[in-house]
Amino acid sequence: MGRPWEADAETGFSRRLGKTPQELGVTTDNPDCPDIWELGNGDIAVIGRDLTESLGKNLPAGVSIGADERLVVIPRSMMIAAKPDIPNV
Repeated sequence: MGRPWEADAETGFSRRLGKTPQELGVTTDNPDCPDIWELGNGDIAVIGRDLTESLGKNLPAGVSIGADERLVVIPRSMMIAAKPDIPNV
């Protein structure tokens, strides 16, 4: 039996959630990470720093990272700015 959810590699980017990294002052003038996007299928893409190696060693009980998954960190200000764009349902 497969996983109950699988990422869709064929979907596209629909809209940014929150503000740009430049608006939040969490990046240089280049349009690089971090960012949060809603995808065409409704899933969410997060662009951030890969801290799988360091933070992954100290996961809370019951939390795991699959072989094809990464622990990605974004600034708190970015998540707070995205809150109004995230649906309740």
